[in-house]
Amino acid sequence: MRKSRFFILLPVIALLVNVFSVSNVFGVKYGDVNDDGTIDSLDLTMLKRYILRKLTIDNLTAADLNGDNSVDSLDVTILKRYLLRKLSSFPVEDIPKDERDEKVIKLENELKGDIIFSVPSGTFKNQVTVELSSKIPDAQIRYTVDGSVPAVSSKLYTGPLTFTTTTQLRAQSFVNGSASGDMGTAIYVASSIDAEHDIPVLILDAYGKGKPDREYKDVAFILLEPRNNKVSLLQPATIVTRAGFHVRGQSSANFEKTPYRLELRDNKDDDAKYPMLGMPGDGDWALISPYPDKSLIRNALAYELGKEMGLATPRYAHVEVYINFDNQPLSADDYQGVYLLTETLEIGKDRLNIKKLKEDDLTEPNITGGYLMQFNMMAAEEPLIRGNGWNDLELKEPDDLLPEQLAWITNYIQKVHDSIHSQNPSDPQTGYPAYIDVDSFVDFIIHTELGKQPDSYIRSAHIHKDRGQKLKAGPLWDYDLAYDSYTGLFGLPSSNIEGWQYQSTAPMMPGMATTTDWYYTLMQDPNFRSKVKARWEELRKGPLSDEQLVAKVRELSKPLSNAAHRNFQKWNILSTPFVGGFSTQVTQTWEEQIQIVENYLLKRAAWIDSSGWEPTSNPGWPGWPGWGGGWGGGWGQ
Repeated sequence: MRKSRFFILLPVIALLVNVFSVSNVFGVKYGDVNDDGTIDSLDLTMLKRYILRKLTIDNLTAADLNGDNSVDSLDVTILKRYLLRKLSSFPVEDIPKDERDEKVIKLENELKGDIIFSVPSGTFKNQVTVELSSKIPDAQIRYTVDGSVPAVSSKLYTGPLTFTTTTQLRAQSFVNGSASGDMGTAIYVASSIDAEHDIPVLILDAYGKGKPDREYKDVAFILLEPRNNKVSLLQPATIVTRAGFHVRGQSSANFEKTPYRLELRDNKDDDAKYPMLGMPGDGDWALISPYPDKSLIRNALAYELGKEMGLATPRYAHVEVYINFDNQPLSADDYQGVYLLTETLEIGKDRLNIKKLKEDDLTEPNITGGYLMQFNMMAAEEPLIRGNGWNDLELKEPDDLLPEQLAWITNYIQKVHDSIHSQNPSDPQTGYPAYIDVDSFVDFIIHTELGKQPDSYIRSAHIHKDRGQKLKAGPLWDYDLAYDSYTGLFGLPSSNIEGWQYQSTAPMMPGMATTTDWYYTLMQDPNFRSKVKARWEELRKGPLSDEQLVAKVRELSKPLSNAAHRNFQKWNILSTPFVGGFSTQVTQTWEEQIQIVENYLLKRAAWIDSSGWEPTSNPGWPGWPGWGGGWGGGWGQ
């Protein structure tokens, strides 16, 4: 028994030896905040309370553990690491700095307002205990945990708060019964797991309110970025913010792996324009779910190729996603797989960089731009641009334009249509060159024909017009069924390698509705077709060469090798032919899906080489999804 007691005491003796030896080594006694000759948890508590302005410290030199002439939360972190034996000496000079984007740090501080939270926003396991203090002198703090704005009738803060479930903690300082200073928000997401990943992880938690529909629902947003090529669900977050989300897409809205629209919010429910994963700051994002696309890279591939060709494309980043809809801590069942976090298509200096129309832009030249539109068959939403010769042309931005502006762009689009169908369509003065940026339409057709998305040209087919400029094709959007992803209508035999997609938009195609025949008609013009042929030959020596096409596929797929396996453990669909309403490629492994993309690009490019871009008697199109086979999923960003 005595021997057992001796071994039980060993850790205590060792700790005491360590504590006393450290306090004797440092003449300044760094860390000995209460000046009792030891460095222990009492010093940590005292330091925390000083940060929260609940007491004073006589010897601030002992509390300045990194020697930066200030005592703050970094010193708390250092003392914690010392007590956990992860540091052995003070002062610590090489503390890792907050390397996040300065805009992220600024937005994070704005979210905290004038409230000091003892624990930063992020994930936690089991429970988290938070203390509050105010930067406002002599203030009371009132708080809520249901997402509502604290009022004078809200609960009074009197001591530490402990949470075991995901909580949005919002607090406001009050002086003499009136709100004083800026409200603060902290978000704590409960997790029962600490899984590891090797690409960025996005956690969404709906506060137990369930899955949204088409209306925005509050959600906690946490972005975790790799450190030394690893991501832990419990590591400090890159971004934690308030947000809203809703289901997006049409057929894709019914996927088990659901796509979402995200809106990042500040304390006033305005856009919180966070930069993320190398993308400029904005509050609006799309979370695209590769589901029929079993390669997981087809949209990314389309955007990369388009960017290299000079077309307007959205930025994106692959992420692994967890979404928690219930009121239990995050669990392995909440893993949703690999998604594409993508910029939404909108006018702005960091998105589609064209002029924004103002209310008083009612005459030329100001009224001439900018406009963002899309052909979106049977899914276009008001306001629509109506004219003679096309259907379902949706004006995406501005969506609050005045009647004079709608009339002007409608008249311009009519001129575009008429010029394409004129007797001498390539005439520089009266034909399409007078109204469209020919090079952009050439590139758009080349890009589209290489990918051969089955609903190309008629859905998610964007066009835009800047002030004082001609109409341009793009930005690009929605290519999850391209590059041999979609294998045909109801599984019927078809060829994705041969034929022209634009021929499926020919006027009066049997059984086939369309939105516009612009692209078909342009390709009937020998002058336009010669430009396409020359540009294709140029691109084949550069970004569309066999070598560069294969290299791009491998570049995009390599970082996903581990994440893809996790994705298909969640969604066991590799060998399932009919996925999300579409006939898809069947393989045993994800690597074979990547090989399908590579093989398709080489064969399709070779066929185009041999075609000379001449029309064919058989378009070879596999039946587009709206032809009885279901809807494409590209609209409704």
